[in-house]
Amino acid sequence: MNSATFARVFPLGTHLCREPMPAMAEMKRDMENLQRHGFNLIKLQEHWAIDEPIEGHYDFSRYEELIAHAATLDLGVYLGLTCEQAPAWLWRKHPDCRMVGRDGRSLVFEAVTTLPSDGKPGPCFDHAGALADQRRFITRLVETLGRFENLAVWNTWQEIGYWADGLVGTDVCFCAHTLAHFRRWLRERYGDLDALNRAWNMRYGVWEDVAPSRAIRKEPFAVDIAWQYFMDNVQIGDVLRARAEAIRAADPLHRPVFAHKGGPLIGAGQDWTYARTQDFLGSSCYPSWGSGHAWDDGKQQRPLARETALLAEMWDNVALRYDYIRSCNAPGKPVWAAEFQGGPISTGVHKGRVPMPEDMRRWMLTAIASGVTAISFWVTRAEIMASELNGFSLLDSAGDTTPRFEEVARIGQALHAHADLFAAPTAAPAQVGILVNEWNYQLCGLMNQAGGHLMYSTRGWHRLLWEMNIPVDFVEVSHLDARQYNTLILPFPLSLSEDIAAALTRFVENGGTLICDAAPGRIDEHAMCNRGELSPAMAALCGVRQHSFTMVREPDATPRWSPAERTWGEFLEPAQLTGTGLLAGQQLRANFYLETFTCQDSEPVLRYGDAVAGTLRRAGKGQAWLLGTYAGYGGTAYRNDDSRACLRAILAAGGITPNYTGHLLLRKRVSPTKEAWLFTNPTGEAITETIDVTGWTQVSDLLGEPVSRDGNQVTLTVAGLDVRVLILS
Repeated sequence: MNSATFARVFPLGTHLCREPMPAMAEMKRDMENLQRHGFNLIKLQEHWAIDEPIEGHYDFSRYEELIAHAATLDLGVYLGLTCEQAPAWLWRKHPDCRMVGRDGRSLVFEAVTTLPSDGKPGPCFDHAGALADQRRFITRLVETLGRFENLAVWNTWQEIGYWADGLVGTDVCFCAHTLAHFRRWLRERYGDLDALNRAWNMRYGVWEDVAPSRAIRKEPFAVDIAWQYFMDNVQIGDVLRARAEAIRAADPLHRPVFAHKGGPLIGAGQDWTYARTQDFLGSSCYPSWGSGHAWDDGKQQRPLARETALLAEMWDNVALRYDYIRSCNAPGKPVWAAEFQGGPISTGVHKGRVPMPEDMRRWMLTAIASGVTAISFWVTRAEIMASELNGFSLLDSAGDTTPRFEEVARIGQALHAHADLFAAPTAAPAQVGILVNEWNYQLCGLMNQAGGHLMYSTRGWHRLLWEMNIPVDFVEVSHLDARQYNTLILPFPLSLSEDIAAALTRFVENGGTLICDAAPGRIDEHAMCNRGELSPAMAALCGVRQHSFTMVREPDATPRWSPAERTWGEFLEPAQLTGTGLLAGQQLRANFYLETFTCQDSEPVLRYGDAVAGTLRRAGKGQAWLLGTYAGYGGTAYRNDDSRACLRAILAAGGITPNYTGHLLLRKRVSPTKEAWLFTNPTGEAITETIDVTGWTQVSDLLGEPVSRDGNQVTLTVAGLDVRVLILS
């Protein structure tokens, strides 16, 4: 299978083995078994420390043998780089390429194998010598292996990030090379030191004075927000870009180059940055590694209820994840499940449940519903390294099949048969976007409580729309003009620049609907509080002044997110906001904070007693809704029908209605000649509904189940916590 052929099928693959030196005969037998079961892709993971143990002495022979064997089986190869696992000679040659922690000490950790964490944090590639050696190694690797036509795709970074806090006890990198890089970036951003001083309300004398805080307790200071933005976006982005450029320069067939995250950071915008350093961005997915958030309804129950846990796996760990990753890629780009759970989670002696065939089906088809175009499982055969004891794999440590393996193969073959729908980015376009602001994410991450609330609010809005049968994208504010939406939702907008507020104003005036959570731009992008406690531009757009801003007590006696009260009178009692005007008869629960307003040229739509707690202002051709609380929480915590009905009414006022009105959840994949309708049952009991298929000549079930059709009506039954897919042509 050459790379051109590979692009025409649904890529279904599996990582052959994490360990760098397993038995070749076993791997070849597994490849043959995979080919017999309809897999068309294997992943090989290279290891710099193994492949160039002595500087300039390369040994790629094992990869060459395996890739050549794969070609005889018509298997494509997905090759992943592990540059963080650097060879010992690199550290001796460049002793100052070690990353430096917050306390000023160089990190002495050197990964001896891919565990833990694929060699992270690795060398600092702001060091020119280390960067040059990495580029030279990548060039030789690609020149050697790139001659194989069945090598289909390159992966530059497996689960992007340094993860230094968890692995070595400090964040990174405070070395002289990275600090110099930081200051160069600031010069490009601000032009001169006077401009930076004015923006940050500082008085640095020379550029060398500009440095991030080394305090253990982090605070939302302008320099530290900029520093963390730089590390997460610019520094890592440059490393990704350098690897991709080296591969592209050396690859004679110019195959796709991508990288993947361990998972998206919900509420952050850095994934948009990473996606644009590569051809596209993917993500890992291990649905049963956890299920839900500690604040969610049902998480307080022990043991966790089956329905609560499995639904959280489907929505939180799969649908939300891949809606986010799909959105951060440019339009028309692939969406890769670059590592997908194949077996039990195993961390030391803690072994998770062994996935059943129905687990694999719900996970895979939920990913497909969110736009995934390729799935590569981790791993083929059980892990042999002790820290991931016999875990994760489609096959057990012995034997050539398992029930989960057979189900994956069955689903994969069905997806191959409709590659035009599933191997291409065919997710139906969304009219609603949830806004993401990387600068707000960075400020919230340095501010007590705020980071968790931004994520929780963003995540909750997605759950609300998922359950309402309203397809949704995430939109990074710097890419606001790149795609057109009817409605944009702005969750937990604590920090907001006036430039972004101006862009949102243009969106509304040009005919869009903006739904904004409480206190937009309470803080500016440089961590300074705005007078009036709102962004001036947002106050003008929404036609309000703030009247009050007060924390609200939670309904439960045992709070989930509220801090301990410092004294009497800090909190309001639990509250339901009452609709008025266009929202007459509606109610919305107040979550976390309640903000009230004085209307300027806006109209009240929600009240807290006599106070205005939500407004609507028509501006130009569009409308701006300002909610005096954080409505997204209601998607996952203290859920109630009244709040969901209120939000449906707001969306309907902007022209947004569900794409399906039954109890099943519908997502679509759309090609010019046919469509896939993916129906999810989010409940524990079977649901039977009648589906209108007017205009479609043929309707079949993806997995071959019987379809009952009477004229333009199909009667469909979906088992509890399952997914069925209709193919219409």
